[in-house]
Amino acid sequence: MPKKIGATRKISTQIVPVVGMTESVKTELLFTMKKLGIVRSESYNKLGSINHWGLDWKKAIPEVKSFRNPDSLGLPAKLMDWAINDVAKAITAQQAACIDAVAKRIYRRFPGKENQNKRKELCKQLKTVAFLDNPLLHRLVRRFFQRGHSWIKNQIVYQQVGYKCKRLYRNTYQLELAGLRRGKRNRIVVRSNRKIKGQIRLIHNQLLQKFEIHFLVDHGTVEIPSERRSLGVDKGYTEAFYDSDGQAHGKDLGKVSTKKSDRICAKNRNRGKLWALHRKLEKIDSVKSARILENNLTRKTENRRYRKNQAELTAIIGAASKSLFNGESLKVFAEDLTQPIRNKRQSKAVSRKLNSWMKGVMRDSLQKWADWTGSVVTEVQPSYTSQIDSRNGTLLGKRTGDNFTGFDGVVLQADHNAAKNILARGTDFEITRYMSKTEVQAVLLRRTARWLKGMGLSLVDAVELGWLDCKHTKTQAFNQLLIEM
Repeated sequence: MPKKIGATRKISTQIVPVVGMTESVKTELLFTMKKLGIVRSESYNKLGSINHWGLDWKKAIPEVKSFRNPDSLGLPAKLMDWAINDVAKAITAQQAACIDAVAKRIYRRFPGKENQNKRKELCKQLKTVAFLDNPLLHRLVRRFFQRGHSWIKNQIVYQQVGYKCKRLYRNTYQLELAGLRRGKRNRIVVRSNRKIKGQIRLIHNQLLQKFEIHFLVDHGTVEIPSERRSLGVDKGYTEAFYDSDGQAHGKDLGKVSTKKSDRICAKNRNRGKLWALHRKLEKIDSVKSARILENNLTRKTENRRYRKNQAELTAIIGAASKSLFNGESLKVFAEDLTQPIRNKRQSKAVSRKLNSWMKGVMRDSLQKWADWTGSVVTEVQPSYTSQIDSRNGTLLGKRTGDNFTGFDGVVLQADHNAAKNILARGTDFEITRYMSKTEVQAVLLRRTARWLKGMGLSLVDAVELGWLDCKHTKTQAFNQLLIEM
């Protein structure tokens, strides 16, 4: 058996519906949510600026209460405190996201081992307000830090002491929530397959006009082995994932996504005609125009269909992620697709389909199942991973659809070939995650030139033979290599 080096906890968020409450309770809860919305808004305005960089969420309550007393809103102090803490944690997460984005820029601006100490020093300054004295860091933080504002007024956060959970019968529980008056609790009935405990969030889903309870569920721990098997993963549109072992996961993703995109496109074309007719009839027949607007141009049915489509795609991606890990603790290398794909001409139909590509859901799903199985997901620089021959690591070959044809005529499955290249890039110390596409191209051209030199050929010979794409000849790196050779 493999040696164990530790364990990680498996935690997920569960959403359960509220199935019973009186009208008086409903009225009080909506009133409380509205008042807590004021607290959230003022907390963001006070704590969301750059002056509170490195905010400790535990010290946020005195900052807000210095100008806003709970009695002025008719709120219990505890409900207000829990709302402030929730806002402070969200601001802390925003600051962490900004630090991550700025760190990427730092690694791009100062690449190489010679700048390692400089990068460390700049990243260290980012953690405190000391970055304000550095013009570069100050400029980058101002660019990437999104000052928070809140208009949320549909939720209440309760800690464990703020409610009691009592089981009525199978899969049905009664919650007694802290109310506006001391000693009086609001009773609601929820449908859940487990007892609710810990911090909970009561949310009024305004789209469905229903109340929901959100809470965290701890599913125990998973053992982490000392040695994990490495796996490269290529994210795709046709299939959700294709791994370096040659297995496709989520094969129906492209078909379902295209069907959804085509349906929305056809629907919007028809709606456009109705909108034109509605505007035309506004001055001629206002009654008919209003009838068209009310019966044919609302979004209620379309929003329901859209949510259903999104849920179907999310389910496919989730099943694909589960199949990829298969309960095994892995070291997964995947593409970093956070940056948009630029300078690539494509038809409107292709652009429309790629716009519906759920890259963010794929990333979150991979991370979720990685946490669930004790795996590690490492993102790599994605440039040219589908244009490299995985057998020799050079740019000799061409991808056409689902096939990659090598310089020697051997045809490889394109996604499998890309997954192997991603796996190799995970341990490639010459190509780092935050390198630019131009820098990656220069490194690959050097490797291609060295490999051709062993065959007694040059880059120009490879272009003339049709092995190397002629687009590489227009780059500065190609011309520099010709001079050096």
